[in-house]
Amino acid sequence: MKALAVEGVWKFYGDYAALREVSFDIEPGQCVALLGRNGAGKTTLIRILAGLSRPSRGVVKVFDTDFQNRTTRNRIGILGHGIAIYDELSAYENLRLFASLYGLEKPDAAANHWLERTGLDRVKDSLVREFSRGMRQRLAVARAFLHDPQMLLLDEPFTALDDRAIALLQNLLRDALKEGRTVLMSTHQLREALELATHVVLINRGKLAHRGLRTQEMLDDPGYLYRTYGEA
Repeated sequence: MKALAVEGVWKFYGDYAALREVSFDIEPGQCVALLGRNGAGKTTLIRILAGLSRPSRGVVKVFDTDFQNRTTRNRIGILGHGIAIYDELSAYENLRLFASLYGLEKPDAAANHWLERTGLDRVKDSLVREFSRGMRQRLAVARAFLHDPQMLLLDEPFTALDDRAIALLQNLLRDALKEGRTVLMSTHQLREALELATHVVLINRGKLAHRGLRTQEMLDDPGYLYRTYGEA
């Protein structure tokens, strides 16, 4: 069983092809760094994989099932640019709401657990509109992990996080990988991503430019990927 299979995916906006026949797959337990320059198509691809947008052509399967299936989507944790938390609710109320939507048996316990894990327990009753950008990102991280997903789709997960919060997220992802979960992360912060990644997918101008193992050479010199595969 593949954790994720992307087969011949195109995405058009009018006549513009943001993605052009992208195909790759991910095995369960792998951590894949999805890389590419601004405008390469990474966010478009993440939105399709998360079920937030439909491909114009091609097929996406998650755990060998239709990615638009509700049960399948509940097996995915998403962290993206649209943080999807409610400003007029408290941190606790946000997580309690999402825990209920996911049908968790103990939504209160789940909310409190992830507020503590992300260092937000001291401000659990504060309204999100009062939060800094970094605190909001921590809450979005908590929401992504809240329902114990089997796959995590992360779009620029390190954005707005300070060094301590980056270390926290990296530790959460390491724990998830040890538990056999699958991670796909899109980021411009190459070193943080490559430290965790087992594999790399590079998108260049909407096309798949490279897919393979993360090598020590990439870790030692993150720019190597772009110099070698980044220009079509």
